[in-house]
Amino acid sequence: MNFWTKVAGIILRNRFLVLLGIAIITGLLASQMQYMKFSYTEANLLPENHEANLEYNKFLEVFGEEGNLVILGIKDSTVFTPQKFNAWNNLVNQFDDLEEIDFTISIADVQQLKADRKKRKFVLEPLYKNNPETSDDVLAIKKQLFEKLPFYDNLLFNKETGTLQTAIYIKKEIINTPIRRDFIFNTLIPIIEQFEKDNNLDVRVSGMPYIRTLNAQNIQNEIGIFVGGALLITAVIFFLFFRSFRATFITLLVVMIGVTWAFGFIGWFRYEITVLSALIPPLIIVIGVPNAVFLINKYQQEIKKHGQQAKALQRVISKIGNATLMTNITTASGFATFVFVKSNLLREFGILASVNIISIFILALLIIPIIYSFMPLPKKKHLNHLERKWIENVVDWMEKTVRDQRITIYFATVIIIVLGIIGVYKIRVSGTLIEDMPKSMGFYKDIKFFEKEFGGIMPLEIFIDTKKEKGVMKLSTLKKMDKINETIESFPELSKPVSVVNLVKYSKQAYYKGNPKYYQLPSTQEQSYIFAYTKNTNSDAGMLKNFVDSTGRYARITTFMKDIGTDKMEVIQERLQSVIAKEFPAEKFDISITGKALVFIKGTNYLITNLVISLSLAIVLIALFMAWMFRSPQMIIISLLPNILPLLITASLMGFFDIPIKPSTILVFSIAFGISVDDTIHFLAKYRQELIANKWKIKPSVYGALRETGISMFYTSIVLFFGFLTFTLSSFGGTIALGGLVSITLLLAMVSNLLLLPSLLLTFEKKIANKKVFKEPKIKIIPPNEEK
Repeated sequence: MNFWTKVAGIILRNRFLVLLGIAIITGLLASQMQYMKFSYTEANLLPENHEANLEYNKFLEVFGEEGNLVILGIKDSTVFTPQKFNAWNNLVNQFDDLEEIDFTISIADVQQLKADRKKRKFVLEPLYKNNPETSDDVLAIKKQLFEKLPFYDNLLFNKETGTLQTAIYIKKEIINTPIRRDFIFNTLIPIIEQFEKDNNLDVRVSGMPYIRTLNAQNIQNEIGIFVGGALLITAVIFFLFFRSFRATFITLLVVMIGVTWAFGFIGWFRYEITVLSALIPPLIIVIGVPNAVFLINKYQQEIKKHGQQAKALQRVISKIGNATLMTNITTASGFATFVFVKSNLLREFGILASVNIISIFILALLIIPIIYSFMPLPKKKHLNHLERKWIENVVDWMEKTVRDQRITIYFATVIIIVLGIIGVYKIRVSGTLIEDMPKSMGFYKDIKFFEKEFGGIMPLEIFIDTKKEKGVMKLSTLKKMDKINETIESFPELSKPVSVVNLVKYSKQAYYKGNPKYYQLPSTQEQSYIFAYTKNTNSDAGMLKNFVDSTGRYARITTFMKDIGTDKMEVIQERLQSVIAKEFPAEKFDISITGKALVFIKGTNYLITNLVISLSLAIVLIALFMAWMFRSPQMIIISLLPNILPLLITASLMGFFDIPIKPSTILVFSIAFGISVDDTIHFLAKYRQELIANKWKIKPSVYGALRETGISMFYTSIVLFFGFLTFTLSSFGGTIALGGLVSITLLLAMVSNLLLLPSLLLTFEKKIANKKVFKEPKIKIIPPNEEK
């Protein structure tokens, strides 16, 4: 009695205990679901000790969280009428007294910097004291603001288009907590909607806290869509294949328990739900259904052959168990390679996926035979699918093609490889915080509005350390910073920069009675008396605290990025670095370009390297499985080629159709490779058995394996294809690309394993077969469709 026969006996003799154990574990994991939480921060793709993270953390230590700004914008000529102008400025007052808000800035808050000649200091005076009552009053304010105060250009208005902007700064300590979400949904959005209704104005809203909140909610909503869509599509396909409500119900029960376990593991491990971990539950459904296909198909084959339920159930476990275990291990290995990546986001995804894949295998192996043991034998109509004519025709065509068209198959393979290599060279790398966000959502359209009107919404910071106190306010340092400002302004992808340089320019303008032509840095002769005014000015009035630290050692230059890809960002960064290297000697200054958006972009480049490592590791692991099962180095090469070829085709499609490599699409290759190799294992396992049965005659062995495994491979591939296609229901571009690319890859892998693999065996395996290099492994591998 071999190992799997013993396992079958234990399971079937202890049916009630096994079901009770599953129920207890399911209950315990369900209780852990209460600890699931959604991520309130952007995904950090870099290791904690990466240089980009260290620079960003140093910036945060000095200036605090930079992503706490919510901006409101309005582009409507009627806003320059007294009623709507006052309503717009009063809108922000509703937020001033809220405990979640640090401070706000609107046109009503604009302070004019003026020089007090008697006290030799600068003072701040409001732009206007009383609300305007006539259109002339409004136009006078507009003229003063647009023509006389360049400091506020691109901060509170766009003088070219007349667009107005209001800034709301959320308290930094709540920006990465659920309080931020509650404020956005329960306070900010209702107030704005009421304002729009009362004034017939369209308010645009953006800023990273707002975007992150709505994006997280969208992820939360889509989990239900994914799970429901995957259940529905796989159930329909399963029923069409098996024409059995009983089999469909059992399969759905298994995968629903698997989904419960998946959510339970997320809670148990205390992982946050991200755009990646949200894919785990539907992924388990898609991968779990093929396990059910193999098990139920084998059970029905056994019933049709001898009609004995106990014998059939025992063979289902003993003959399918090992083969299905190996296929699930290879699939889990494809995901587990992410565990070795230093990115926490991918590591958590890899751990969850691999643990749940093994779990769904165990659930299927236990639940399906046990439930069938309580049920009557399948009716004849439930077994008819085993003899469908169209399936026979498909298998006949595959056999005929392999027998008569091998040269054509090889020629097509060579052409595909050449085209694939060409396509791979066209792949571009891209990754931004908002690139994958749903294009149809209102908040994405608002992002594009602010990009057009104000240059972007993703903060990019240049962090300057002068290495000595009060080093920032030296005129030489300010001139160096102004060179960086000029470089930033030369890029259409970046907004106008804001820094202490703007304030110093404004100080000179104020000294010369507000004349806008003096909005520039002071000369060496002017600096002494203008800076003397600054020293006498209250620090709050000087408005320095947001741009220079209290010691005067550190400064920041803030600009905002458009939704640009990695390639453009590299050009911008290179130009900025060259200016920095020229203007700021390394021995006197430490300068870093940072910001959450830049960290994310650098994380994308980091992941490309890790993709190669993880995919290579997956190939090595699966090659080791092949070596263990088949004891033949040649078989490792022959078995890997049909699975690497679909990956090459997918990569080329990404190149030809301009689908970039980014954090979401990076997953395609390891996922698809781990799943597609399952077909190879089933085919080669049956091929080895046929070789032994046919006394090492190659042709009948290959054709026998093709006939026996073709139907199940076709069934499972179709289920996987449509299952992963459910991800295209997402509103996230990356998730759509992931679903579509994995679906195509798995379909191509099925064709490759049913045509190219047997062709390779017929062409290159003669020496191996004749020498009987195929040795039986210690644990016998029996494919799912073997007949006794």
